[in-house]
Amino acid sequence: MSAIDDVIDGYLRHVTIERGLSANTLAAYRRDLGRYAAWLAAACIQSPQAVGEAHIAAFTRQLQTLPEAGVATKPLAATSVARIVSSVRGLHRFLAEEGTTVTNAAREIKPPKLGLRLPKAITIAQMTTLLEATAGDDPLALRDRALLELLYATGARVSEIVALNVDDVGSHDDFVRVVGKGSKQRVVPVGSFARAALDAYLVRVRPLFSARGRATPALFLGLRGDRLSRQGAWLVIQAAAKRAGLETHISPHTFRHSFATHLITGGADVRVVQDLLGHASVTTTQIYTQVTADTLRDMYQTAHPRAR
Repeated sequence: MSAIDDVIDGYLRHVTIERGLSANTLAAYRRDLGRYAAWLAAACIQSPQAVGEAHIAAFTRQLQTLPEAGVATKPLAATSVARIVSSVRGLHRFLAEEGTTVTNAAREIKPPKLGLRLPKAITIAQMTTLLEATAGDDPLALRDRALLELLYATGARVSEIVALNVDDVGSHDDFVRVVGKGSKQRVVPVGSFARAALDAYLVRVRPLFSARGRATPALFLGLRGDRLSRQGAWLVIQAAAKRAGLETHISPHTFRHSFATHLITGGADVRVVQDLLGHASVTTTQIYTQVTADTLRDMYQTAHPRAR
C-alpha cells in the first residue's frame, strides 16, 4: 500500500467517526478518492507531500473530460465532478490540519458551478393514483401500501424507511423515529392513512413473513422474512407506478420531493419542512419554495388574460 493510500484510509476513518457516515456515503468517498489515488500513481506521485496545487488542478481538468461509467459518449456529470473535487478538498484539508502536509494544496481549487436543479414532484392527484395502485388484501399488497404510504407521509429517504425497526413506529403511535445522515435522529408525524396502512401490515402480514426467516427487528420484510432492501423497495415503487399508468418517471426520491412540495404549497413553514426532511441547512429546503413559485407563475400565465 502506498503512502497516498495510507493517508486516504486515515481520512476515511476520521470522517466516519466524526460525521457518522453511512456505508453508502463512505463507499462514495472511497470510490472518489480511489480515482484520485490512481491518477496520482499514474503521474508518479508517491507521497501527499509531493502533491501541489497544479497537480490537483490538472486532475480536476481531466475529470471534466472523462465519460460516465458505462456511457462512453456521455461526459462525467458536473455533479459527479463536483463531488469528487469536494472529496479531494476534504482530504487535503485534513492532511494540513493533521500536520501531514505543510499547506493545504487544494485550498484554491474550486469545484465546477452547478446549475439550479429543481426537484421533480408529482401532483397530489398523481400521488393519490400511485398509492391507490397498491390496493388489495393480499400480503404483498398490504406491505407495499404501508411502505408507499409511509414514504409519502414522512418524506423520508428510502434508505431511512427500509432501515426502520418495528419499535421506531410504535403501536398506534402518530410519530415515526427516523435515523438520517450522520446518525441524526428526527421524529416525524404520521397521518391517519399511513397509520392505518401500517397497522394492517403489522397485524396481518409482518408475523406471516417473519415466521419464514430468522428473528429480526426490521419493520419491512421480504417474502423470506429478511429486511426489505433498497432495491426491493425500488421494485415496489416501479411496479406501483406501472399499475398506476403514470407516464412521468417515479423514483423513491419522488415521494420525498412531493412530500416537501405539497407541504409548502399547503402553507407549511419552510423551517418546519427542513426539520421534517432532516436537512442540515434551510438553504437546501428553500429550493422547494422555488418549485412552488414556478408553479404559481405557470398557472398565472395560463389563466390571466393579460399575462401573455
